Amino acid sequence: MSAPSGDRFPLFRLLVLAGAIFVSVSSEFLPTGLLPDIAADLNVSESRVGLLITVFAFTVVASAAPLTVVTRRFSRKGLLVVLLGVFALSNVLAALAPNYETLAASRVLGGLAHGLFWAVAGPYVSLLVAPTQLARAVSVTTGGGTLAFILGVPFTAAIGHAVGWRWAFVAMAVLVVIFAVLTVVSLPAPDHRVPKHQVMTTDTGSIIAVKRDRSIIAVGFVAVTVLLVATGHNLFYTYIAPWAIAVGGVADDYVSLLLLFYGLAGAVGLLAAGVFGDRHPRYTLNLMVGALVVSIILTALFARGLVPAILVMMLWSASFGGLPALFQTRALHAASARIRDLTGAVVTTAFNSAIGLGALFGGVVLDELGMAVVPYVAAAVVAIGLGWVLATDRARLAAHPTDAIH
Repeated sequence: MSAPSGDRFPLFRLLVLAGAIFVSVSSEFLPTGLLPDIAADLNVSESRVGLLITVFAFTVVASAAPLTVVTRRFSRKGLLVVLLGVFALSNVLAALAPNYETLAASRVLGGLAHGLFWAVAGPYVSLLVAPTQLARAVSVTTGGGTLAFILGVPFTAAIGHAVGWRWAFVAMAVLVVIFAVLTVVSLPAPDHRVPKHQVMTTDTGSIIAVKRDRSIIAVGFVAVTVLLVATGHNLFYTYIAPWAIAVGGVADDYVSLLLLFYGLAGAVGLLAAGVFGDRHPRYTLNLMVGALVVSIILTALFARGLVPAILVMMLWSASFGGLPALFQTRALHAASARIRDLTGAVVTTAFNSAIGLGALFGGVVLDELGMAVVPYVAAAVVAIGLGWVLATDRARLAAHPTDAIH
């Protein structure tokens, strides 16, 4: 499958992919807005409920690359449909879970689907558009992830607060089924597979070729950037609901409203990434990471009460909103054709390692130092990520392949 002739921009197909990503990300982060509710119902601590994010993410980390290899010859569309079905099942099992252990098991199932899903969906974008359209296309599909924070997480949080957290998982399962049907109807025929030059093979010659491919160094630089910056972000974001209630003084009933505005601001950040990401990729990314550090500190200092919390958290969300698209674009730009499929798995692993580590470290900080300290630790980790980006930028550029996407 190649880019459409005449460089036409396949907006509708990209929007379908964005919808599939929406339900995927919404499923992953659904517990975030309902930490207090789930903890109270299952009689466990909020930090332990936060570990449900870690369980999901670390499952992705462990399974993404192996499953990518095993399924490399299968239809991309067929895989997307099957994986959406697994997402739906995992949400149903979560809704029916009688205890914390069963709920954690349902998260493992969802994580298995999520890792392979991103390894397929990420590179799939580069097969639908011309190279010069890549940043815009990635911004469209990544918009599904942003929409998850605009609508998915607030919507399920509102349902959970109104009628119980289990119904939030039921609602998400229904949404997943709807987007699975849209995927069947709208995406290219199931016999479209990843071209041979973009498939990660396991024969000895291909493994040696990957090892000798200098662009893997550039991809590695991007992966470490993702790991540091996203770990810092998720260290705080995982516990945004209990922090807003306990430290920010936001009433329980208004948490979903806070999350709604947070998500809307993330869309602004994604728009900025789409507008400036192709023309000024380095400056746009560096500026957004720097703004992320500042906005998290501002949130820690001034988010007291609903309106101040909304305002400063919107700055935080706008700063992070465009970064996933910029990271993915930078990784695809860095990779040569022979490792582009592998790059999808690497970026997925880095992101989900960061999500899991962020939730894990955030829980440790919460238990040992208190909720109020969480954002300061988060800002420090992101600042380290910014330092890494600035220190390694020249080395990353030097490792670019001659056949990279430009």
